[in-house]
Amino acid sequence: MTEPRPRTRVVILGAAGRDFHNFNVVYRDDPRFEVVAFTAAQIAGIGGRRYPPSLAGALYPQGIAIVEEAGLDALCREQGVDLVVFAYSDVPHAHVMHLASRALAAGADFALLGPRRTMIAARVPVIAVSAVRTGCGKSQTARWLSRLLRARGRRVAVLRHPMPYGELERQRVQRFASRADLDAAACTVEEREEYEPHLAAGNIVFAGVDYAAIAEQAAREADLILWDGGNNDFPFLRPSLHIVLVDPLRPGHEVSHHPGEVVLRMADIVVIAKTDAAAEADVQRVMANVRAVNPAAPMIRAASPIRLDDPDAVRGRRVLVVEDGPTTTHGGMPWGAGYLAATRAGAARIVDPRPWAAPEIDAVYAAWPHIGPVLPAMGYSPAQLQALRATIESTPADVVVAATPCDLAALIAPGKPVVRARYEFAEAQSPGLTEAVDAFLARLEPRADEPGKAGT
Repeated sequence: MTEPRPRTRVVILGAAGRDFHNFNVVYRDDPRFEVVAFTAAQIAGIGGRRYPPSLAGALYPQGIAIVEEAGLDALCREQGVDLVVFAYSDVPHAHVMHLASRALAAGADFALLGPRRTMIAARVPVIAVSAVRTGCGKSQTARWLSRLLRARGRRVAVLRHPMPYGELERQRVQRFASRADLDAAACTVEEREEYEPHLAAGNIVFAGVDYAAIAEQAAREADLILWDGGNNDFPFLRPSLHIVLVDPLRPGHEVSHHPGEVVLRMADIVVIAKTDAAAEADVQRVMANVRAVNPAAPMIRAASPIRLDDPDAVRGRRVLVVEDGPTTTHGGMPWGAGYLAATRAGAARIVDPRPWAAPEIDAVYAAWPHIGPVLPAMGYSPAQLQALRATIESTPADVVVAATPCDLAALIAPGKPVVRARYEFAEAQSPGLTEAVDAFLARLEPRADEPGKAGT
């Protein structure tokens, strides 16, 4: 009798999102593989947990350890790892290859799983919104699309890229219809930044860990799914229409980061975002890069106008600017919409919060030294959220301009007046995205609820 072949021992490099999805759809039920660990990067506090048995499946009765990425080399050698799979997003191409070099030197192979192998087929059409970098404006575009689609008579469910930073078993399938749902799920600031604006726009949001189950539940409540992507990742669901944003405020980044370049090459439509704020030379540079890698995709210009709720409260005052966290950390932006709004409104001074930063916030500045004189809205844990509040309270500013999409004042009561900076998608050419989406809808098979027509 021949001996059974040993299982291929796998480590999945992740950040609590794409890594779990790749495991669920490729490795979970395949006895040829044994995933010995996930590693954790980008997000503080997700190492040291376990992917629970209830999610890991019958082959993993003890679950799977989640360890810090810094220990990858030793992990590969000590566990006899055969294969290291990279599974997170928004990193320079060189970052991926440095990790590959570490894996190869430790005796393992190195792999990337692509869209064909990891995308799920939904029962209803899917419009996916992706981007080449964090902070291009995906979510504001998705919100604008949701309103357009509802105006066209579509029942829309929004599926968000995962952010399961809490208790994973409880987060297998999440459905958010109100702020009370966010409170009940103990959502972090980063989750609220993505979910709250969708709820305010009248959308029901689905997210979690198990996207096959999530997509199935969403399809029961909607006749079209709107995928609101995370970072610069490609969609977890197979898109019927794939809209990808590029950012002329970061020209060249559309082909310098993984998997943003993959996403750009996949795009059905490319939206040139922020053309109201970018130099025309940078817009043209980005458009030339798009033509070089995806000449078939039409390009549509768009704007991202910014407004303050109360500009008079900012004019002539000392201002502390709180920006969206991921945009200013791994998104690579020194500042964002809040800084621009405050300076345009005539702030007397933008107060740099670094001298008054609590230790947890000071660690963020040390990890991301490119950040400008703004405060990233970090709140992945209660301790980090308390540190954010303490930093705001200690900084000698008259007013806070909050450009995080969540309601910061309602969340932490920072002890200073807060003026929100808001930014939305806007058309910048005609015909534009409206006409492109209308053309897509016209190509869909008639819906079952349309009188006198056959269903899909």
